Formats: sequence, structure tokens, C-alpha cells
Amino acid sequence: MNHINLKGKVAIVTGAAQGLGEALALRLDAEGCKVAVCDLNYDGAAKVASKLKDAIAISLDVSKFSDCQAMVEQVVSKWQTVDILVCNAGILISGDIYKLTSEEFKLVVDVNLNGYFNTVKAVAPLMLANKKGSIIQINSKSGRKGSYKNGAYSASKFGGIGLTQSLALEFAEENVRVNSICPGNLLNSPLWTNSLFKQYAKNLGTTEENVRQQYINQVPMKRGCEYDDITNVMVFLASDLSSYMTGQAINVTGGQQMN
Repeated sequence: MNHINLKGKVAIVTGAAQGLGEALALRLDAEGCKVAVCDLNYDGAAKVASKLKDAIAISLDVSKFSDCQAMVEQVVSKWQTVDILVCNAGILISGDIYKLTSEEFKLVVDVNLNGYFNTVKAVAPLMLANKKGSIIQINSKSGRKGSYKNGAYSASKFGGIGLTQSLALEFAEENVRVNSICPGNLLNSPLWTNSLFKQYAKNLGTTEENVRQQYINQVPMKRGCEYDDITNVMVFLASDLSSYMTGQAINVTGGQQMN
């Protein structure tokens, strides 16, 4: 019987300076991985890395391919290889077609979709040469179903699933797997508590408390998604227990999204 065993594996996590990214890095560390904590916010990344047993912090703007190349060079210089890539870096700017500017739309796509491509393009050659590796994109339920007045984010995430499936086909014969995780709403995360509740309350002309209850009511299990719900699936996809899975977009939504 196979067991989850990630001890000694080298993992890269992007967008890892806070929130879900930090939780992903902490979980990989707990599973025995060496972790590259990467983020545009270097100070935040360094703070997270200081909590881990064997880690480095790297300043990374995923929208710049040269940054992604430099990041891989740093990781390989320290640990010689990469086994796991978790593409978590992302931003969200909401707004309807009248409010959302072309520049804002482009920025969301540059980070969420182009950034995913750039990171994989930098890391994949090493995995393909080694004939092993697991690439995990943190997507969203908004990558499976349109999101009201949130078109830039949803479009970038739909594109991410298309890229996941395409890369999975491209890499399959080299035993490099590519999958996406589609979380439900992380209502207790800094993204929501510091930003999204305020954005959505303003857009909808209501209170933040009403927005929270509205989102909980949409979930059959009647709770928001928690970090552990996502990190558990990440560990499964990173391990050999999922060795026959590639090109999948796995919903972790409490039953809110079922296809």
C-alpha cells in the first residue's frame, strides 16, 4: 500500500508570503519538503521561510519570465532539483464591464494566467529532464463557473484550467503531472477579510456581514473553505497516491460546484 511520503522533496510555492500561500508552504514543510517561498513581497516571504525547517525566500514577479528563470536558478543552486511546483500567485480585481478598466483586466490576466504559464515554462524543463514532477495550480470555483461582476478573475481562472489540461497532455509521457485545485470561498482568509468583503459590499450596496452570510448560504455544507481543505488535496496531488491523475481540476467547494 502506498503512503504519502514527501520527505526530502523540493517544492516551490508562489504567492507564499501570506494567506493560503503561507499555509501551503507550512504544510509542505510539515510533510518534510524543502520549500522555496516565493512572492513579490520578499519581506513577507522571508518571514514565512523563517518558520520552516529547510527553506529559502525568493523575490518573484510571476508576470515576468526572467524573474521565473532566476527563481529556478536559485532553487537549483541550493537543492539541485525541483519535484513539486505549486502555482498559487494571484490577484483579484472585481468590477462590472463599466467599472473595470482594460488595464485592470490585463493586470489580473498577467498575474493569474500569464504568471502560471511563465512559472511552469521556467520549471518544467527540469522536471521533464528528470521524468518526474507534480505541478499544482491553485485555481478557483470561478474557473468552473462565471462570477458576477468578477469577469477578469473568472476569465483568468478559466484560462488556467485550459492551460492545465493542455500541459498535462504535453507532459504526460514524461511522467510530469499537472492538476488544478478549485477552492471554494476562503471566507476567513486575509483576502476576504481585508479586501473582498469590502469590495463586494460596495458593489452590491450592502454590509460585509450580509455578504458573508450570502456566500455561506450558497454552500450545501454551510461553511466556508478552510486552508486545511486545500492543503490536504495539495499533498495528495504532490504524492505518488495520485500518480495516475493528470489534467484534472478538483473542486474543493463543500458541494457548491459539482462539475
